[in-house]
Amino acid sequence: MLEDLHLKIRNLEKSDYPQLKELMDSIYDDIGGAWPEHTIFKLMEDLPEGQICLVDHDQIVGVALSVQVNYLRFSNPHTYDDLISAKETILNNPDGDALYGLDVLIHKDYRGYRLGRRLYEARKELCRQHNLRAILAGGRIPNYYQYADEMTPVEYIEAVDHKRIYDPILTFQLSNDFQVTRLLKQYLPEDEKSQGYATLLEWRNIFFEPEGSVLESRKTLIRIGAIQWQMREVESVEEMLKQVEYFIDALSSYKSDFALFPEFFNAPLMGLSPDQRNQTEAIRVEASFTELFKNEMSQMAVSYNINVITGSLPLVEDDQLYNVSYLCRRDGTIEVQSKIHITPHERRDWVIQGGNEVRVFDTDAGRVGILICYDVEFPELGRILAEQDMDILFVPFWTDTKNGYLRVRHCAQARAIENECYVVICGSCGNLPQVENLDVQYSQAAVFSPSDFSFPHDAVMAETTPNTEMIMFSDLDLDKLKLVRSEGSVNNLKDRRTDLYSLAWKNKTL
Repeated sequence: MLEDLHLKIRNLEKSDYPQLKELMDSIYDDIGGAWPEHTIFKLMEDLPEGQICLVDHDQIVGVALSVQVNYLRFSNPHTYDDLISAKETILNNPDGDALYGLDVLIHKDYRGYRLGRRLYEARKELCRQHNLRAILAGGRIPNYYQYADEMTPVEYIEAVDHKRIYDPILTFQLSNDFQVTRLLKQYLPEDEKSQGYATLLEWRNIFFEPEGSVLESRKTLIRIGAIQWQMREVESVEEMLKQVEYFIDALSSYKSDFALFPEFFNAPLMGLSPDQRNQTEAIRVEASFTELFKNEMSQMAVSYNINVITGSLPLVEDDQLYNVSYLCRRDGTIEVQSKIHITPHERRDWVIQGGNEVRVFDTDAGRVGILICYDVEFPELGRILAEQDMDILFVPFWTDTKNGYLRVRHCAQARAIENECYVVICGSCGNLPQVENLDVQYSQAAVFSPSDFSFPHDAVMAETTPNTEMIMFSDLDLDKLKLVRSEGSVNNLKDRRTDLYSLAWKNKTL
């Protein structure tokens, strides 16, 4: 056990070479020892940030050396000599889009303290800061010679991966999130213990963004707004549209990227039906205004520079009634999502039909899906959307009692966890005695996140006061979704056992 440790990570300096040589000679005694002084100095000149050392007081106890390379060239078969010039200098490509890990060394007296992980994390951070695609490395398999008579290199790698065999280099690299992408032959012929073989390892930078103009890049920090809508009697369509515009204007004033309305928020228009006792007729009266609402809300989305999700509206097509939500983008384009699962009440009193398609929509602020109320209680739909790389799931709902609301809420929270996405739910409150079946509402709008360290401890980003008309905001970081999907405490999407089960959409139009 070492005492009086004082560890620090910094970049190598030329004055460090004597210590570096001593360290490399002691560890690489079987493959030629240290790089010459001019090789190390050239690395420091070409990529100073890539030459990292770990010191205890003034003693170098660990080193990581790197160069910049072209990803396409070195993610394919190559040898170690492909990195080296005739004058024994490492070929650094300043225009390369990947880091290549040359060496990671830890002093023998300092092993067992997980210090190599610190060097790997520093190298990963460098990759992120320079917006490089990945870290590549050719990894020796120094224990292979002990098993060469009984298994092939591929079988050996698989055994190490399944922890049936320990390899001091490969085991460490796999534990640091590197993936073996191929076997390299004659990578380092003088490496007798590995018998010339090596693994090509890759760590992908999930935050890598291809170069492009600022205008072409997609936002990663976005703001969503939701309206917990108060049901109120209206005398005309124009009166209700003024209320809609008021809320869109308010959300836009706070620089929100999205405005979410509840399911059937314009249901008070059923009160304009001449025969309130005929619910089938009343819902079709409301549906007669849907085209107007779609067009007006689309125009508001453009005018107020905000993407609007119209909650849901009844729509008549070919004399069939559907419950649909429109995504009105702020560029003027419109998408539609029908409710798939129809509740017994909708089917019995309004004769609504279910749709037959779900999909994710691209926006300038993430990839979004829409599931209307009851649909969120069916996990298959959320998973189908997750397989299309959904970032945010919007759930406009309409529930009358608290137990109905809690079904929506708890299922929405489950969708956020199992699909590693944000979920936004929004409903209406109040009562409308003059309209049949609208006499009671229960709502508490909320935003849910995956449940992991990057998010609130209860996985609730924001929520409203129950049953009170108000607007709600929440700022969402899409980069945190990338992180949880790749390096979270659990990986619900990556860890699915697709060898045992799968999910298929039977509608061939998708």
